[in-house]
Amino acid sequence: MNGPMKKLLTVPLIATAAALVMATGMAEAQQKKTIALVTNVAADFWTIAGRGLEKAQKEHPDYNVELIVTNEGTAAGQRRELDDLLVRGVAGISISVDDAPHATEELNKVAAKTVLITTDSDAPQSNRLAYIGTDNVSAGRQAGEEIKKALPNGGKIALFVGTMDADNARERVQGIKEAIAGTKVELVDVFTDQVDFAKAKANMENVLVKYPDIALLSGLWSYETPLIYDAVKAAGKAGKVKIVGFDEDQRTLRGISDGTIESTVVQQPYEFGYLSATNIIKTLNGDKSWIPADRKLIVPTKVISKSNVAEFTAHLKELLKK
Repeated sequence: MNGPMKKLLTVPLIATAAALVMATGMAEAQQKKTIALVTNVAADFWTIAGRGLEKAQKEHPDYNVELIVTNEGTAAGQRRELDDLLVRGVAGISISVDDAPHATEELNKVAAKTVLITTDSDAPQSNRLAYIGTDNVSAGRQAGEEIKKALPNGGKIALFVGTMDADNARERVQGIKEAIAGTKVELVDVFTDQVDFAKAKANMENVLVKYPDIALLSGLWSYETPLIYDAVKAAGKAGKVKIVGFDEDQRTLRGISDGTIESTVVQQPYEFGYLSATNIIKTLNGDKSWIPADRKLIVPTKVISKSNVAEFTAHLKELLKK
């Protein structure tokens, strides 16, 4: 055979070899089981949970671990995400349920086809395997104690949350009401915004006008306290209207540092992500020993105030490092 002919035959052989390598790689990728965590909103809270997922991914490279951010913050939006994941044939799903009473049918459909757990906001009436997250009634009581501490002589307060359809919202409000019962702290109302930031801000501005004697505002989902912070400062009422928050948005921590915000109750979203992924993997491998008798794996909350905000902020920066 002459030289040129050799080259003509060699090229397709190399191409075939390359195609085989690519096909093998794709086949291996397709063989990996996928685990997904579905959020209830887009927020820094879930970015931190995503870091926990990344740790789980490093420990279990034979799985694909994904964070699915639901931008709408609605049950319909979550339903679409779940249907898409089922079509993809994912092996396990963890979800922060937006509207538990109306999501049961969809969740049970998911639970029949894959390993399903809930995190952050539960749906105990569904066939989910377990809940991983906060005891939200206890966390609400914790926030209520902070409210009483901020208002030793009582006063009017308003609460803000995305939707009262979510278990975590109802339970946090319940806990706060339990904590302030029998005191001079008066809850004027709970204002919802359906995870519409413009509506949330308008709610806060309206409250500051409608109740000129309002003493304290509290946001119960992660994005609301920063918006309260902005609204109170814009109204020239920083320091006059107290703020107690929930979760660890950067502006919330900044507000605690500068004295505009009294304190915030923080969860551990990093653990939510990590424990969701690793415990789904355990279940897929036949190990259900991690599931408590009441099917609730509670991750404790803590209070961040001026005394520990610097330390906590530094810890958070480490978690968020890429």
